[in-house]
Amino acid sequence: MSGLAVSNLSYSYGAKQALGDVSFEVARGDFCALLGPNGAGKTTLFALLTRLFLPRAGHIEIAGMDLAKEPRKALGRMGVIFQQPTLDLDLTVRRNLSYYAALHGISGRDAARRIDAALDRLDMRERAWEKARNLNGGHRRRMEIARALIHRPAVLLLDEPTVGLDVATRMSITAYVHKLCRDEGITALWATHLVDEIMPEDALIVLHRGDIVAKGRVSDVVAEKTLGERFAALTGSGAETAQ
Repeated sequence: MSGLAVSNLSYSYGAKQALGDVSFEVARGDFCALLGPNGAGKTTLFALLTRLFLPRAGHIEIAGMDLAKEPRKALGRMGVIFQQPTLDLDLTVRRNLSYYAALHGISGRDAARRIDAALDRLDMRERAWEKARNLNGGHRRRMEIARALIHRPAVLLLDEPTVGLDVATRMSITAYVHKLCRDEGITALWATHLVDEIMPEDALIVLHRGDIVAKGRVSDVVAEKTLGERFAALTGSGAETAQ
């Protein structure tokens, strides 16, 4: 069963087409990099996957559930980390997580156990009673990942989650999400324009101007080239790595 399946998905802003007949599948337990330059349509795709936008055409399944027919159940199987932070900076780490758990109908001892487990996963237990505004960028992102895992999703969507972070923090967070896929069978769709966040064994979708121009395992897509070279050839954009 696919963790995430998209077929014939299209979306336009007036006369401007943002996505055109996009189809792909991400298997359960796969880390799939959604690689594309700015303006490729990555954020529009995420808005459709999370029902912030409703598609005019196409079909989406989340962990085998039809997003259009069973939106509440399908969205309940998904965790999301958006590009822009969505934390309440005046609440502590634990209060942020408790509030999110309550939105999913999780409370009491069950919520406390899940929060502790999520914090332990990301080495955040000692920060539990700090206000979110006092955390650095890397710890805020770790907190958002912890929050997204509380309801035990099957699919994790991450929209350029390392923007603005230093290289060491980016690599640590990327490695952690790879580990979630490998050890816990979570399906991850990781949107980025940075080629150094992508491993040779990862699944890959290259999006350019709303169209998929390549997909498959990274090693198969790049062949004898580097990923940066292949990306440049497919999109006319220079490969990027954050400094």
